[in-house]
Amino acid sequence: MKILVVGSGGREHTLAWKLCQSAIVDQIYCAPGNGGIAQIATCVDLPADDLGGLADFAQQESIDLTVVGPEAPLVAGIVDLFTERGLTIYGPTQAAARLEGSKSFTRELLRKYDIDHIRFEVFTDAAEAKAYVRRQGAPIVVKADGLAAGKGVKVAQTVAEAEAHIDLCLEQGGYGSAGQTVIVEECLIGQECSIKVFTDGETVVPMVPSQDYKPIGDGDVGPNTGGMGCYSPVPAVDDEVFYYIVNQLIRPTIAAMAAEGIPYMGTLYAGCILTDAGPKLLEYNCRFGDPETQVVLPRLDADLVEILQATVEGRLGELDIRWKQDRCVCVVLASDGYPGSYETGKPISGLAQVAGWEDVMVFHAGTTRRDGQLVTTGGRVLGVTALGASYKAARDRAYQAVAIIDFENKYYRTDIAQRAV
Repeated sequence: MKILVVGSGGREHTLAWKLCQSAIVDQIYCAPGNGGIAQIATCVDLPADDLGGLADFAQQESIDLTVVGPEAPLVAGIVDLFTERGLTIYGPTQAAARLEGSKSFTRELLRKYDIDHIRFEVFTDAAEAKAYVRRQGAPIVVKADGLAAGKGVKVAQTVAEAEAHIDLCLEQGGYGSAGQTVIVEECLIGQECSIKVFTDGETVVPMVPSQDYKPIGDGDVGPNTGGMGCYSPVPAVDDEVFYYIVNQLIRPTIAAMAAEGIPYMGTLYAGCILTDAGPKLLEYNCRFGDPETQVVLPRLDADLVEILQATVEGRLGELDIRWKQDRCVCVVLASDGYPGSYETGKPISGLAQVAGWEDVMVFHAGTTRRDGQLVTTGGRVLGVTALGASYKAARDRAYQAVAIIDFENKYYRTDIAQRAV
């Protein structure tokens, strides 16, 4: 069969890598792809937001299954368009993708169905939002309602910080239409974790948990990024915590969506925080995470193509999906300056030296091939990933590869998975 992967980052490289392992796959395309993906798939010069162009390509090439990586095409309705054209695609509809596309929609849904309990209010008026912040006090969290590339959330330690973020969203248009509405939430304290599930709208199959590192600096300091590293499984997520997140948060949410006439199909990703009062939901994402996918899919001991097909066809319950016991660690190599301004076009060395290492995978996020040389094109450049029998073995292996791979102004955190070790 022929598969199209939509997107250009480390998540999409990981998806293509795992899909390639299926015996029933003949050809994989990726639009637009990157320098690493080009080594295992045919890259197509179509941006992920060109929904019509992607649908045209899928029809012309008789694509059997399209897998969407990033959230923006899902929120824009790519699944609806493909379905209207009789094309098979994995992911939620535009209406269902509101679970990520609108934080206020999600909070109101959870409140209506008595699923998660945190204090929040929704505002479109800056003065009203600020008055609420002053009544609640700090620390407090201010979120842009829509998609803001992971940068619309402010964990404010002071009232002044919260008010500044409200102004950025509602008065200064810092996030465009995504920031025309803000959600102000209580600040939750604890370790974060992510649990993703496959769901066909009825059956829910959990994936293994992972823990992401959002802040740029060691010790979780500095501005938030798209993710500087990740590991799986998570020691803090014991059987009781895992059961609660899956059965008290995720399953009821999927049931609530069905009750609203908005069946959810695809991957649903619950970003949670483990508070002293139990797990609480930070946000839902309507797709595979990045870099969480880089540590989850290497642990999947099953055919991903069969899982995605069964999900789309509503027969997920027929499958027996297994996971490896190995630990997995991913360290992101970034361009110095990220998530602010940074330079690109830096030649990358050392990839050939680690290419043959057992249980080491290097997933490309921001690379391209220029004049025969792989060079950097993004803030997050590579996700250096390793499997191991223990956290220490996986972590040591990943950092051994990190030491060999190089490019000018390379930056990475040195403490990924240290708490697990």
